[in-house]
Amino acid sequence: MMSMKKWVTPATLSVLVVWAACATCAAQESAKAVAAAPAAALDNSGSTTRAAQFQQRYPRYKIGAGDQFDVTFDLSPEFNQTVTVQPDGYVTMRGVGDLHVQDETVPELTDTLRKAYSKILNDPIISVVLKDFEKPYFVADGQVGKPGKYDLRGDTTLTQAIAIAGGFTDSAKHSQVLLFRKVDDQWMEAKLIDVKKMEKQGSLKEDPFLHPGDMLFVPKNAFSKFRQFIPSANMGTYFKPY
Repeated sequence: MMSMKKWVTPATLSVLVVWAACATCAAQESAKAVAAAPAAALDNSGSTTRAAQFQQRYPRYKIGAGDQFDVTFDLSPEFNQTVTVQPDGYVTMRGVGDLHVQDETVPELTDTLRKAYSKILNDPIISVVLKDFEKPYFVADGQVGKPGKYDLRGDTTLTQAIAIAGGFTDSAKHSQVLLFRKVDDQWMEAKLIDVKKMEKQGSLKEDPFLHPGDMLFVPKNAFSKFRQFIPSANMGTYFKPY
C-alpha cells in the first residue's frame, strides 16, 4: 500500500504526531492507532464523500472569520456594501440582518445572499468579490530542514512542500510521512504516505497536491533514535568499505 488514510478529530491529532515520531512504530500499527477513532467517523455514508474531498485538486476557497468582501447589486446600488466576517462566522447585511456565511465558497455565499435579498428585492443580481482573506499556507513539521509555516503558491505537491521546507534531514523516516487535512470543525483526515517508495520507484503519480491549511509531519527513523549510543569502534558494522 502506498498510503493509508483515516479520519481523526483535532483532539487526537497530537496523539498521531507522537505516534509518527516513534521510531519503532510499524506501518501496521498505524492502522490500529488511527482505527481507534470513533466508528461514526468511518461510516460508509461519509467516507466516500470525504475521500473525494482529499483527492480534489482544485478546492474552492471557503470564507472564514476576519475575511472581508464587497457585495455589489447591479440593479439596487443602494445595497452595495463591504462586509467583514465576524468571529462567530456571521455577517450583518444591510436590509436583511445577520447571515451565517463561514465555510461557504464564493458561489455558495452569492447564492445565500441572493436568497436572503429575494425577500425584499425582485430577482436581485448580486456580485461578491473577496477583498481581504487569509493567504493560503501549509505547515511542515518534524524532520525537515526548516520546519515552519509557508505560503502555498500555485499547485504544490507533498514532495515539493518538503523541498520548500529544506528537504528531509538525515534522521527523517521517508516511508511514514503524515499529511493532515482539516475537513470541518470536528474532523481532520490523516494520510500516511511512503515517499521513500515513490522515490525508489521513480514515480510521483501518488504524490498528493496540498490544500490550504494542510500540515505535513516527518517522523524520525529508528537509526536516528539510537545512533548517539553507537560506539565509534563499532561504526564499521554500519559502514563497510567497498
